[in-house]
Amino acid sequence: MARTTPISRVRLTRRQRDRAILLVCLVVVAIGLIGLARATGWDEVRAQIAGLSAAQLAGLLALSLVNYLFRGMRWHLFARRLGLGTGFGQNLRHFLGGFAMSVTPGRVGELVRMRWIGRETGWPVERTAPLVLIDRASDLAAMGLLLALALTLSTGMIAGALPVAALAVAAAVVVTRPALLARLAIWAYGATGILPRLFVRMRRAAQSLARFSHPATLIFASVLGLIGWVAEGYAFWLLLGWMGADMDLWTAMAIFVFATLAGGLTGAPGGIGGAEAAMIALLVARGVPLEIALPATAVIRVTTLWFAILIGLVVFPHAEARSRKGAHVVETG
Repeated sequence: MARTTPISRVRLTRRQRDRAILLVCLVVVAIGLIGLARATGWDEVRAQIAGLSAAQLAGLLALSLVNYLFRGMRWHLFARRLGLGTGFGQNLRHFLGGFAMSVTPGRVGELVRMRWIGRETGWPVERTAPLVLIDRASDLAAMGLLLALALTLSTGMIAGALPVAALAVAAAVVVTRPALLARLAIWAYGATGILPRLFVRMRRAAQSLARFSHPATLIFASVLGLIGWVAEGYAFWLLLGWMGADMDLWTAMAIFVFATLAGGLTGAPGGIGGAEAAMIALLVARGVPLEIALPATAVIRVTTLWFAILIGLVVFPHAEARSRKGAHVVETG
């Protein structure tokens, strides 16, 4: 009993810390948006949002669902390549339920998916962790490639966007090259001499990633990811048009993807704060009036990030209950 009490306190402290960080981020973003709205004029901002019809909002949400579905299919593809033996419905439940934890710092809360998989299959986290790693890498690759394509086809350039795209693709390449990742782990440990267990786990993870290095798997996964992110970028372009902003598709796509990546690089929960700031700044720099840039940013974040979190909150209790009920039992459907 004396041994478990400190552990529970540590967990409680971490949970409180995560909530505090999220709350601070939300407050800062809210203050910033309210300040901009006041400077712009409440009436203009409110009129832009009120001008959207229910059908238009439903269209934005539908395009976000396309993103989640195709990325869920990619998660299923990777789960099958790993050899989990789980069914599509089961994998989709894990994937969507993990969205409930998207606003934890660095999105580490999404590792709850590994807990559900462990309960239902008996696989330890060490064997399933590569699934999270390859999924993140695939997202980086898809977004990096889409950003590079959008910059090539758009009518304007975004300062710093090409290095971000290159960094995203490079990180994805490292993760999808097991031998390279293992060598980097050895080099990093040799250079620092610290955290030996961490680097040992990195080497083991690199060995497990070999299952995903099949060219056909990587190509199919990239296509699924691209379709998903194009859907949300297209939704952003539609939203701007509905609000009266004159912008070509690929410029809107580049702004959306770059802002999303920039928000992720801040390490803030869900990229909150960084993504909104980047999106508003880039829109204004492209000549979009602030009274359009502000509500457009708010609406697209609600229909993407917060819609995903809402879906996760709905699925999470079901996923938790099913994992407890069906512990160590693999579904066949």
